Amino acid sequence: MLNKKSVDDINVKGKKVLVRCDFNVPLKDGKITDENRLVAALPTIKKLIADGGKVILCSHLGKPKGEPKPELSLAPVAARLTELLGQEVKFAADPEVVGPNAKAAVEAMKDGEVILLENTRYRVEETKNGEAFSKELASLCEVFVNDAFGTAHRAHCSNVGVTQYVDTAAVGYLMQKEIDFLGNAVNNPTRPFVAILGGAKVADKLNVIANLLEKCDTLIIGGGMAYTFLKAKGYEVGTSLVDDEKVGYCKEMMDKAEKLGKKLLLPVDTTIAAAFPNPIDAEIEVSVVAADAIPADMMGLDIGTETAKLYADAVKSAKTVVWNGPMGVFENPILAKGTIAVAKSLAETDATTIIGGGDSAAAVNQLGFGDKMSHISTGGGASLEFLEGKDLPGVVAANDK
Repeated sequence: MLNKKSVDDINVKGKKVLVRCDFNVPLKDGKITDENRLVAALPTIKKLIADGGKVILCSHLGKPKGEPKPELSLAPVAARLTELLGQEVKFAADPEVVGPNAKAAVEAMKDGEVILLENTRYRVEETKNGEAFSKELASLCEVFVNDAFGTAHRAHCSNVGVTQYVDTAAVGYLMQKEIDFLGNAVNNPTRPFVAILGGAKVADKLNVIANLLEKCDTLIIGGGMAYTFLKAKGYEVGTSLVDDEKVGYCKEMMDKAEKLGKKLLLPVDTTIAAAFPNPIDAEIEVSVVAADAIPADMMGLDIGTETAKLYADAVKSAKTVVWNGPMGVFENPILAKGTIAVAKSLAETDATTIIGGGDSAAAVNQLGFGDKMSHISTGGGASLEFLEGKDLPGVVAANDK
């Protein structure tokens, strides 16, 4: 999965190239409110234009569930890409995606021109990886490039099905970067390798915990999931979030760490309050207590000050750090201290620092540490499955070098 043909390994001059991008951007009243994903796609698109390819872009947007919904049209994306690229991106407005507009536009293309197809999820077959739609997409091109890591864990027509009907299937720069950082961090890390897991539920990260324990030297647990571990140690956790069905599993993981000679770090103190803040960013009265001294009527909502120091210290000597999931309710300034402390320690280290998508990516960017990280993953679910050690269909489908 780690040795795929990239856009640097293929010749696209004069060829029609279908590029699967991730243009699943937030829209408000037809305006794009965050264009990070468009900007991230530009290097691959510009490379293919410069090499003389006829560039046909496709993506999904939202969840139209197999029917055309005007509010989920990619028309605003074509308009904004035209501005960002400084050249026209023709929009093929076919509700069936590969329709008369798309076919005519592709037929008339000159080298270096760009068109964008309509939302691939307007077609009900897209998410089912249906053969007919895969063949229609493939009929437009000779070369396929996948640059949408965010959907790499799903086998759909526009990222997996289409590869069966083209001669060449490669990955774009964004995908390549994810494979280089996430893939190599997990399978071939420079040691010491420290993994930090947070977020609310143990259940969401079961396989990630098990897989990373085997790969890393130190595993740090924070966020809501830490309280299930603390309960597994026999501590009183008050009204904190606990996954009672997973207490046994947490015990197993602590035993596993000991057997493998790995460090498993849990909070030594915790920030508590009477209840979850409502609204989430409301002012809230908190205090810090030892991890084994949470009162029965209180709730843990962030790691404590000593834990923040302990975790920051553990990162200092690391050469590779992977972080997935915040340390507390980071959306609240009073409960963001643990997450800020960890982000700051990553920003100050010389290690390769990889943020595994989702909430951790949002936290790092919101708190202003984004530009200090080696890599922030663009996929939530896809990054998690990578960290679990699973094969991602969208990556596997590309040709090997």
